[in-house]
Amino acid sequence: MKAVLYNKKAKPEKLVYCDVDRPVPKDDEVLVRIRAVSVNAADYRSMRMGMIPERKIFGADIAGVVESTGSNVKIFRPGDEVAGDLAGSGFGGFAEFTTAPEKALVMKPAGLSFEEAAAMPMASVTALQALRNKGMISKGQEVLVLGSSGGVGTFTIQLASHFGAVVTAVCSTWNLEQARLLGANRVIDYTKEDFSAGKGKYDLIVAVNGNYSFLKCRNALKPDGRYVMVGGALSQIFKALVLGKPLSLGRKKMLFLAAKPDTDDLKYLMNLASDGIIKPVIERYYSPEETAGAMRYAGEGHAQGKVVIKWYPEG
Repeated sequence: MKAVLYNKKAKPEKLVYCDVDRPVPKDDEVLVRIRAVSVNAADYRSMRMGMIPERKIFGADIAGVVESTGSNVKIFRPGDEVAGDLAGSGFGGFAEFTTAPEKALVMKPAGLSFEEAAAMPMASVTALQALRNKGMISKGQEVLVLGSSGGVGTFTIQLASHFGAVVTAVCSTWNLEQARLLGANRVIDYTKEDFSAGKGKYDLIVAVNGNYSFLKCRNALKPDGRYVMVGGALSQIFKALVLGKPLSLGRKKMLFLAAKPDTDDLKYLMNLASDGIIKPVIERYYSPEETAGAMRYAGEGHAQGKVVIKWYPEG
């Protein structure tokens, strides 16, 4: 089969489109023919840090068709359309075929394309867990979304709006209209305005990257407010873990979310998307041969939503 393999000697991208052996599913695994896979920070940040999957194939968020199943698989059958997050089970999505534990997959709703389904798992589940699990969001709250234009940010705006919050989105000039269309009640152009300079206070701040001052964010919270950081470079995450606890000694809480794959959450979110309540925002599509370029573009941090690679293998 064809796959995009990590090779540290390959210049300049270290990702090579080549032939490799097709994997064989274990007893509790499913062999999936990939139709689409999206790029996540988990992919390019893992590669930058030298955390290479055992199979040397990145790609966590997949959508495709079940080709065959292991002897212990009970839910899925060949021909089923599935999606899932493989970050916790070895990655492997940048390929024509991959194996995945049965427990990592969900049925793809008929109302979603493979590309839309592949754009959802990690980003939408992260947004949901940030708002619900850590943020304890409730109707009528004032919610600020920092870094609102990427995959997680676009889902955070939509979900916060769906839960009945009053949403303020912070983004660049280029992304203001998109934020409004996704349901933001107010948008702040960070190139022209400091979100913390006004008198407005927030019940919940979701920071989709760690580039914002902790103290500024804390000062922008209401007395019982919560700040949830959901992404960032390793140094930013370390800072959040070190500073979060002492800054949370009062009623204001400064929290960090390490999102985890959850098939129940993913089913819930895919049903919302299938019903048209939320939608995956996809900015760019790439071919398998262009995967290195897709990783490079996503890693620059300026994507308006998700970056998706279309796999349409022959046969």
